[in-house]
Amino acid sequence: MNGYTAKQITELLQQDEPGINLRTVRYYTQIGIVPPLELAGNKRVYTDKHLHYFRAVLTLSKTGETLAAIQERLKDLPLDEIRRIGESMDMYRPERVLENETVRISDDVYITMGPHASGELKRKIIAAVSDVMKGENRL
Repeated sequence: MNGYTAKQITELLQQDEPGINLRTVRYYTQIGIVPPLELAGNKRVYTDKHLHYFRAVLTLSKTGETLAAIQERLKDLPLDEIRRIGESMDMYRPERVLENETVRISDDVYITMGPHASGELKRKIIAAVSDVMKGENRL
């Protein structure tokens, strides 16, 4: 188990989200949006588990969710799901959102394609996924 101080975890998070600061890390800890700190010897520390929570919070906040809604959403999720949410943070970077094309196939399926995918490839992907979705509706 890796143990981090508030400053260390802030520095790690700044690699993904330069706008986060120590004050925000402490605030999120104070309001309980991340789990309570763990004991390592006689010190309370952040762990990799906390890092996953912070990344998930930052990702969900980019979708416009309030902190209260994020806290409610994360409270019963398994750590693997929280980790998965945090790993999608890169999709919400402003430059990625502007350069990628997202196509809605249904309420549950969206396809995001990068700017280097050819128009032909995009059409084939959309058609293939649409065909799969049609098959799902017949089952």
